[in-house]
Amino acid sequence: MSSECANLYLVGFMGTGKTTVGRGVAARLGFEFLDSDHEIERLHGKTVSEIFASDGEPAFRRYEREFIEHGHPATSQIVACGGGLIVQEGMLELVRTKGILVCLHASVETILRRTAQSRARPLLEVEDPAARIRTLFAQREPIYRRAGTMILTEGRPVSEIVNHVLRVYHREARDFRPQTLATP
Repeated sequence: MSSECANLYLVGFMGTGKTTVGRGVAARLGFEFLDSDHEIERLHGKTVSEIFASDGEPAFRRYEREFIEHGHPATSQIVACGGGLIVQEGMLELVRTKGILVCLHASVETILRRTAQSRARPLLEVEDPAARIRTLFAQREPIYRRAGTMILTEGRPVSEIVNHVLRVYHREARDFRPQTLATP
C-alpha cells in the first residue's frame, strides 16, 4: 500500500468539527469521507439515539469497534470518529494501526455553543447537558491528548484547519505502515 493512501482518522470531543473538517480534507485529497456514526446507523438501520435506547451504549461501542476493525476500506478514507470511539479500552491503539490520527480540540464553552441545538446526541439527552459535557470532557481529554497531533478548531476558519490537518497528514503518512494489533 502506498503510504500516501493511508486513512486519516479525525478524533475528538463532539462539536469539535470532525465532520466539517473531514469533508474538507476528503475533498482536497480526493478521498472518500466516512462518519463512523452515520456508517453505524446505515449498517444497523437505526439512528445512534435509537441504538442507545434499544440496544444500549455497550452495543453501540461494540458496533464502533466492528466498524474500525473491518467496516470500511483500508486506504484513501477520511473517517470522522464518534467522540467516544477512542475512549474505549484498546480503541486508541487499534485506530493507530489503521491510519493517521489527528485530534480536533475546542474549549468546553465552544463545544457547549456548538452542540446546544443538537437533538442527535444521545449522551446529551439528560436534564443538564452542559454538566454532562463538562464531565465527559474531563474524563476524555487525557485520552484525546494521547491520540496524536491536536489541532484547535475554535476561532479559526475551516479552510485554515483543513490546511493544518493536511500538513499533518502528509508529514505522518510518509512513514505510516499499517499494523496488526497483538491480541492478548
